[in-house]
Amino acid sequence: MRHDLLSLEIFMAVAEQRNLTKASQLCHLATSAVSKRISELEEKVGSPLFVRYPRGMELTPAGQSLRHYALQVNETLQKMDQELSEYGAGIKGHVRLHAITSALAQQLSLDIGTFLETYPDIKFDIEERVGAAIVRAVSDGRADVGIIAQQTPSLGLETLAYRVDELVIAVPDHHPLAGQAQASFEQALLYEFIGPHVESSVHLLLTEQAELLGKAVRQRVRVSSFECMCRMVSTNLGICILPRDVLRPYLRPFQLQAVTLAEPWAKRQLQIVARRFEALPPTARAFVAHLTA
Repeated sequence: MRHDLLSLEIFMAVAEQRNLTKASQLCHLATSAVSKRISELEEKVGSPLFVRYPRGMELTPAGQSLRHYALQVNETLQKMDQELSEYGAGIKGHVRLHAITSALAQQLSLDIGTFLETYPDIKFDIEERVGAAIVRAVSDGRADVGIIAQQTPSLGLETLAYRVDELVIAVPDHHPLAGQAQASFEQALLYEFIGPHVESSVHLLLTEQAELLGKAVRQRVRVSSFECMCRMVSTNLGICILPRDVLRPYLRPFQLQAVTLAEPWAKRQLQIVARRFEALPPTARAFVAHLTA
């Protein structure tokens, strides 16, 4: 079944106006021409698209389905026009990237920088989100690419390995765990925690692992900033677990120590997610290739 864009445009006008005369005025066509286009569409579909009433028209279930897909076609064409116009202006398109905070705070920002050295005319729209929100954004088409932790469910999306980050325990210099080469998560659970957002990948992982031990994470304070977490640890409000590379800049200023977590799960695989990597815009495909090189 093949559809031409003009017929879909006319169909959308009728669906919006619910009236052939008003739709024909909107499309600058004769009412008879609009009526003919709708009849031809209905013949192709094999089902009525509208219910006709004396004073208007309403979409049938088939019409509602066609409207849904026609909206997607229109959105895709608008994106195409925008990206092609950017090529003409020398901008070369953009990448819509959603990533977890810990990835942006570590190597990802550096990788974006080196990518832009090669492609200086590409723009980035970057949003910092928790893993579940990133999966939704990529699934819905609001983001081209996402960076999440491996344990975040990503059903329906394609994934590629990105980097591994290592979770460690942040403690004050004078803490009982300070100076130890490593400590178990069970030892860490003896103390109160300064924790991240409840939907963050780190929080979900720690909660899951604590439940496997038959214990609970005693969350004293929740904050969304890594710097705030470290500052609160330095004032003895609790300990926290966060990626080693994120913690490193705060060790000396806040007089903290990084204690290695003994458990294998402390080394987290970060993943790149997309609906279909092959279907990504050229700019996003180039960025993914850079991340996985």
